[in-house]
Amino acid sequence: MKQYHELLRSILQHGREHHDRTGVGTISCFGYQTRFDLRDGFPIVTTKKVPFRWIAEELFWFLSGDTNEANLRAKGVDIWAEWADEEHTKRFGRETGDLGPIYGYLWRSFGGNYPARDGVDQIARLIQEIERNPNSRRLIITGWDPRQADNVDLPPCHTLFQFKIEDGTTLHCQLYQRSADAFLGVPFNISSYALLIHMVAHSCGLTVGEFIYTLGDYHIYKNHLGQVEELLSREPLPLPRLEIKDESGRLRGLEGLLMISYQDLELMGYKSHGKIVAAVAV
Repeated sequence: MKQYHELLRSILQHGREHHDRTGVGTISCFGYQTRFDLRDGFPIVTTKKVPFRWIAEELFWFLSGDTNEANLRAKGVDIWAEWADEEHTKRFGRETGDLGPIYGYLWRSFGGNYPARDGVDQIARLIQEIERNPNSRRLIITGWDPRQADNVDLPPCHTLFQFKIEDGTTLHCQLYQRSADAFLGVPFNISSYALLIHMVAHSCGLTVGEFIYTLGDYHIYKNHLGQVEELLSREPLPLPRLEIKDESGRLRGLEGLLMISYQDLELMGYKSHGKIVAAVAV
């Protein structure tokens, strides 16, 4: 994952101090792109321990369309807990745990009247379009709805992604992310979208290609600078490989994509340095 180290170093070398909504403060840059060829291995940070199961469970939660944090926490994943307490939900007139129209709702019911699931199912539309018109330049899912951005405590950071099918066989994906917490969030984002590409490719009978990762405001929080230095002092290890176990072929099409569970995944050969603890900025 040398690309991740290069991203962090670019902030340390070129970043400027920037005030932000959390009050913590950041060292920030604007505009960056890096690429990961998924045929060379699964991109997961090795210079600190990254909980792959948490990444997978969060992605499954998004794909389900669910926006209740309690259901994710029931899987042992509490990364959304800070935005789901009464203090953060009552300002929108919602019950504790109800995060509002965030990723899952926008992916599965864009433009709907929350909480009714009466909008556009972008995931279903994506799979249908891949099957019917693999040469399409419209294989796009958007997570940014300006009508809803002020109706949630944390509007989507990864805002738009587009797929491309090359030679009828290979699936590429590019993500645009408006805001990127380089130490805590970015390792999750990289591996989450790599996993999504693997899942979509498998469900559509394709092979994985490149993940192109494009960032707007990418930053290191000031209270993460020591952790970043510790991580950069470590030597990256070889990347693992991801396998989706589907001997029966049941995980095909839209229904199959939405059925994939953690038990269907095998991350082979993942070795990492130890965990580095850092506080999330809320």
